[in-house]
Amino acid sequence: MKRHGRTRDLDIEMTPDALQQVGEILRAAGRNELLPRFMTNHTLATRQKTSAFDIVTEADEQCEVAIQRGLRGRFPEVLFIGEELAGKSAGWLDALSNASAAFIVDPLDGTKNFAAGLPLFGIMAAYVERGIVMASAIHDPIRGDTAFAIRDQGAWMQDQHGARVSLHVAAPVEVASMEAIAGTAFLPEPLRSRMRANLDRLAMYTWLRCAAHEYRMAAAGHVHLLSYNRLMPWDHAAGWLLHREAGGYSAHFDGSDYLPSHTSGGLLCAPDKTSWLAARSALLD
Repeated sequence: MKRHGRTRDLDIEMTPDALQQVGEILRAAGRNELLPRFMTNHTLATRQKTSAFDIVTEADEQCEVAIQRGLRGRFPEVLFIGEELAGKSAGWLDALSNASAAFIVDPLDGTKNFAAGLPLFGIMAAYVERGIVMASAIHDPIRGDTAFAIRDQGAWMQDQHGARVSLHVAAPVEVASMEAIAGTAFLPEPLRSRMRANLDRLAMYTWLRCAAHEYRMAAAGHVHLLSYNRLMPWDHAAGWLLHREAGGYSAHFDGSDYLPSHTSGGLLCAPDKTSWLAARSALLD
């Protein structure tokens, strides 16, 4: 594994310029497939997938088709794993673990917000080499800006005109002053009840129903903590790297390292390891 994301088998290097092309593909898909449907979403039909929390629309599916077409046109040798396609086929996790290079894409993160007419949704893409997240992009179709990260090269926000601002997580604070985003719906009992009771130890907590914006907020320093339990890679691989490259520290609830092939074990993201240990003790002990 090399610093800039070049594989031994494939002639690919995920440089800032190459990642910028990924961002343009996400931008085009959001502009052409999501925004027109969002503006007329009173006619949008939804379907449940695994639960009432997990729904899909025509917008998700058509945006994924557009992104897949764009990425395969630019990176034809890279495996494509999209949330909607993966849900219809077995073996995607093995394919991800064994691939020299893969894109993991969530074409519409925050589908429930989208379907409700709430402008809080995004598009997420992570570039993975041999199971390691090397680059990511999280695009907001409403604002038109994109958060980017490249492993060991930092994270930045780029607006629709090309202006860039570096991203940095919040400065560490005591537990009682921490602001958190913590969705507890997918936690098993008794952990769910314990977490809900202990959240009152923090200064403030909420849940946006959109990991794309939650990770962007944490990477930009607007919240201190993120807590998740259900870890599908299209929901977390891109955001995890963005948070890491903005200076943050994260790990599973048991302290082990996160990988995109992990779909359970919880994930807690904090400004640094000391903050992580304090938050983990406050919330889970």
